[in-house]
Amino acid sequence: MSQIEVTPAPDLAEPLSLLEASLRDGEPLPEAFAEKMRESVETGDIDVLAARSEGQILGVAVLAYRPSIPAGALFASIEDLYVRPDARRQGVGTALLTAANERCAARKISYVEVQVEDKAAEFFYKTLGYEQEAGVLVLSCSLALPEA
Repeated sequence: MSQIEVTPAPDLAEPLSLLEASLRDGEPLPEAFAEKMRESVETGDIDVLAARSEGQILGVAVLAYRPSIPAGALFASIEDLYVRPDARRQGVGTALLTAANERCAARKISYVEVQVEDKAAEFFYKTLGYEQEAGVLVLSCSLALPEA
């Protein structure tokens, strides 16, 4: 594989299409949500990074920036990091995570978190210096929304 270049995505259509294919079984995001993502990129609340080689998109990382009251500073959350199956184990994920960490450092963000759902992802992040946070348990709740 040629050199991997990671840059902020100038247009979200291609990165979102890759995420839709992998995370939503090809189902497109609702247009209102895609527009909210574009607005969030413009305001600097999120970054969408695209990894490319020879003009082809190989992977995507989505970073969200939020305030932490206890820390009195911003922190970052890796919301999604996805690499096409045919591009895995070739440095694409590492390039995306390195670029994400560099963007955080440029913003003076020293705390970056990620939630993983499988052992392979856990191993990937641990290999690159991420650690399980002691005493943290992630809980979630799905709320019933009123019909529109």
